[in-house]
Amino acid sequence: MLTPQEKKENLLEVNATNNEIRTLRHSLNDINNQKEKLFSEKNKISHEIVSLINQTKKIRLERNSITSEVKTLKEERDKLNNEINEKIEQAKKLNQEKIEVQKKFGIKEDPSDIKKQLEKLNFKLETEVVSFEQEKKMMKIINELKKKFDKAKELSSVWEKHHQLSQEIHVLKQKSDEVHRQIQQKAKTSQEKHEISLENSRKIDELKKKEDEFISQIIIKKEEIAKINEQLDPKLKKISELNVKLEGERKEYRQEKEKSFRKRLSDKQADVKEKFERGEKLTTEDLLVLQGMDYL
Repeated sequence: MLTPQEKKENLLEVNATNNEIRTLRHSLNDINNQKEKLFSEKNKISHEIVSLINQTKKIRLERNSITSEVKTLKEERDKLNNEINEKIEQAKKLNQEKIEVQKKFGIKEDPSDIKKQLEKLNFKLETEVVSFEQEKKMMKIINELKKKFDKAKELSSVWEKHHQLSQEIHVLKQKSDEVHRQIQQKAKTSQEKHEISLENSRKIDELKKKEDEFISQIIIKKEEIAKINEQLDPKLKKISELNVKLEGERKEYRQEKEKSFRKRLSDKQADVKEKFERGEKLTTEDLLVLQGMDYL
């Protein structure tokens, strides 16, 4: 058995060790909570990074699709412009041919205009009442216009072809302008998506830096936890050893106490038996002693 001084020293050591363990566990819990908070903040950033990456992938796919559409539209526009240029060249040739015919017959007017003048005069003659002199003048003008129109028949064909080409060129230019407008609109949309993609990439880089900072802090906290555990483990082992030692002492103490109780009880029972044999009156305490109960 331990001496009273040894018992006192052991109890003091147990109390001191338990206090150290409580302090270390408190620090451990605080650091662990800090670590979990850092994990939570880091996970938020990680989720944000994943979200931005997915969004950027989607935007880039959309931009690539628009770029492909722009390429197709540019090809269509180039085809239209080539067709326009070809027709412009044809129109230039027809215009030159028209000038040559005009010089040949001395005609500057559009044959269709001459025809309209003829139709107007004929209509007037047929529908209006005019004097003989007026009719003569009108017939003279009509005959001159007919001669001019006959000369202009060759020019009329050239003029019609030139007019038809002008109309075709106009339609093609409208188509080309519409395609060009679509190209500009899609190019603008593509540029906007490109800028969003660049902005997202910039945000992702910044978030990754923050994520790395949190990871570094988490590593530091883990190292602090490991150091505390290094201090805590031997103290837990020590307190376990001390408790085992004290428990053995307590068991021995209980056994000694039990032994002492049994001896006192046996002595008391012997005294009560002698008292009973002498014919003395037994008290309640005497009866409890005989029943094996400690009345003390």
